[in-house]
Amino acid sequence: MNISEPVFVGIDVSKATLDVAEISGPALRFENTPAGNRRLCEHLATRSVGLIVVEATGGYERDCVAALSTAGLPVAVVNPRQARDFARSSGQLAKTDRLDARMLAQWAAVLHRSPKRAQLLQAPPDLAMVQLRALLTRRQQLVEMRTAESNRLSGAQGRAHKSIVAVLKTLDRQLAAMDADLDRHIDQHHRPARDLLDSVKGVGPQTLATLIADLPELGKIPSRQLSALVGLAPINCDSGRYRGQQHIWGGRRRVRSALYMAVLSGTRFNPALKAFYTRLLAAGKPKKVALIACAHKLLRILNAIMRTGQPWDPARNTA
Repeated sequence: MNISEPVFVGIDVSKATLDVAEISGPALRFENTPAGNRRLCEHLATRSVGLIVVEATGGYERDCVAALSTAGLPVAVVNPRQARDFARSSGQLAKTDRLDARMLAQWAAVLHRSPKRAQLLQAPPDLAMVQLRALLTRRQQLVEMRTAESNRLSGAQGRAHKSIVAVLKTLDRQLAAMDADLDRHIDQHHRPARDLLDSVKGVGPQTLATLIADLPELGKIPSRQLSALVGLAPINCDSGRYRGQQHIWGGRRRVRSALYMAVLSGTRFNPALKAFYTRLLAAGKPKKVALIACAHKLLRILNAIMRTGQPWDPARNTA
């Protein structure tokens, strides 16, 4: 192989190990530790790497991806479902760590030729953003634990009931502390974005934190691309003579959920969203369809605000 010819690398990530493979040649295994990441970067630095593809694995891939991008290596993180679909389309039905790594290397060669390659590349991590995402994830975990305990409360009796009440009180204190930490962190590191987003009625503290943490593209790309990124752009379902309904799917679920919760409030107190929502209902649209359309509209408004650096103007946006 010519030394200048790019090589493509796939990395299958587990909690303890990193299985690394190229399209041809033996697969290698590194520990999923800081020392293992350093050795991996040193190994790949000797290669002419065209693209590295890593499958998202519940967060186990974050340190590896951060190390690779910091070292200046081109790395992209892909959706596991899409990776599996690619494997099936290639005729690969068996599944092992090393086979998956080689399949990801083959996909890296395909993505390298894609016009969207630049959008897929991971930037070196911003420490403040990493900390914000960690706080937001922990808050989500606390909310899920509180919901589970609340669901158990109605069927509990005696000491079991007292135990659940005590756990709920602890979780409430933890949530209050986490909200305070999030507020301080955003105020310290993301104040300009906070001031702009906070000017829009319906955008509460959690929606604001989610947008800053999980949608850094806000204000930087066109609204149509942003809607597809979040999963709010309707997808056609047409084939031959069949004309199906359009549906939204995929995208960034946490951002989409935050926007949906924001429009539940926004359709009552935000004049632009309220008027839009009322008009859709009058046209016969189902309530959920109208709410999703409002979430799409809210995203476009927020994108314009972040792009122009101008806070919410009720008169202009309502008109």
